[in-house]
Amino acid sequence: MLKTWTRRIQSLRIEEIIFLVFLIPSILITIRANWYFYTTVGEDSKKIEGGIARIIVTIILMLIFYWFLWYRPDKRAFKFIREVAPFIFAIAVYTNLHDTIHFVNPHDVHFQLNAIDEWMFGVSPTVWAEQFYSPWLTDWLSFAYMNYFWITVILVLYMYYKGEKREFRTVMLTMMLCYYGGYMLYILLPAAPPRLALADLYTINIFKGTSLISDSARAVVNISSASARGAFPSLHCTITFLTLGMAWRFHKGLFWIFLPIGVSLIIATVYLRHHYIVDIYAGLFLCAAVWYITPHIDRKWRTYQDKKGIVTHSPPVLSVGEKA
Repeated sequence: MLKTWTRRIQSLRIEEIIFLVFLIPSILITIRANWYFYTTVGEDSKKIEGGIARIIVTIILMLIFYWFLWYRPDKRAFKFIREVAPFIFAIAVYTNLHDTIHFVNPHDVHFQLNAIDEWMFGVSPTVWAEQFYSPWLTDWLSFAYMNYFWITVILVLYMYYKGEKREFRTVMLTMMLCYYGGYMLYILLPAAPPRLALADLYTINIFKGTSLISDSARAVVNISSASARGAFPSLHCTITFLTLGMAWRFHKGLFWIFLPIGVSLIIATVYLRHHYIVDIYAGLFLCAAVWYITPHIDRKWRTYQDKKGIVTHSPPVLSVGEKA
């Protein structure tokens, strides 16, 4: 029995292994946070409500996924599901970060991040940006910030439609490792966003007079884990840098289409008070580091599988500068 399960684990793709590694601590942290708010009088957190339900749903979906993976891998529909499921699971892990990071590391660094910004620019950039306030600008930047996810989806679906299997997996695996790298930094360096940490410094309500677009974007942000301790790095910027970079690498036509949204999103992180400038730098560094190491991680795992006599049907990730 042990040998059978060992073989099954060894047959997984590296992204499927990484998900399992992150899922267990994610579950434990969420249970710990829920137990604290359930047993502590006067303490409440709207952000983690439903956390246990999310865990249960994630585990059920995970069991279904791995059952098909080990017993019905030849199903046609499952082949596409296998390509995208690790990304969905990465987002599921992300949702379990709601108000939970503080239970792992209570040592916040947001004031230190702001101090670095002030050292670099002589002013807090999110406060300085107030002078450019206008309702139409807030609406546009809110739209850009809220829709960063879709330019990535468009890119990977276009690759899948075109049958670009190696390019598709290169983007997907790199993106997932960016997310997990960001999660680790959230825990190592917990920081509240400027709109929370520096609230007393602002003199203008940047959402005054704006449309439903800005209201919707603000509602989405307020229910995300970024509203707790998810400022450093800016994963919005990390994934945007990655999407623009991969679009330039594989489909330059899409790059020029995505560029206005991408640039606007990066500006929005400061203007909308979601991030410090140093968060953007960290996001760029994370993107570059993961871009470089992802092919090596994939290659190491595939070499290990070859030594174990395991045949993998996943296309190898393209190395930096390599063409399919």
